[in-house]
Amino acid sequence: MVVESTLDLAYLGFFLGARIHEMVRARGATSGFAGMRDSYGYLIQHLIEKDRTISELAARMEISQQAVSKFVAEMARHGTVEYVPTRDGRVTTVRLSKRGWEAVRFARRTRAQLERRLQKAVGQQRYREAQQVLAACLAALGGLQRVRTRRVLLPR
Repeated sequence: MVVESTLDLAYLGFFLGARIHEMVRARGATSGFAGMRDSYGYLIQHLIEKDRTISELAARMEISQQAVSKFVAEMARHGTVEYVPTRDGRVTTVRLSKRGWEAVRFARRTRAQLERRLQKAVGQQRYREAQQVLAACLAALGGLQRVRTRRVLLPR
């Protein structure tokens, strides 16, 4: 039997994040966003600020152009992203579609609701302290910059 106190901070944070993702996906499925996957977020983070080419996405995500093209094609079928018409047919540019932006707003609202639920459960002060501890740990291991620059890598 797993006892919470035997789990290290990284696992607890990971499992909490996984549970929140699971809840966001479940709520999304009943709110018109069925078929969304956690992995989409790793591509979406790069399209929040601007449209990008497949090459740019591959470089930012540190995966092959073929892998990005596969992700993009799947997400386009779900209506989350769309291809941007360009003059140069050799370059493929992608952007979040209207539905993609709706999914981003939905996920942000849902995560905010879950965050308020957690704050109520443990108290705002303890929640803020936990947030600061996790951020400091992430910074100590050099991971905070990836979050700040929206360059969190897909798990391998």
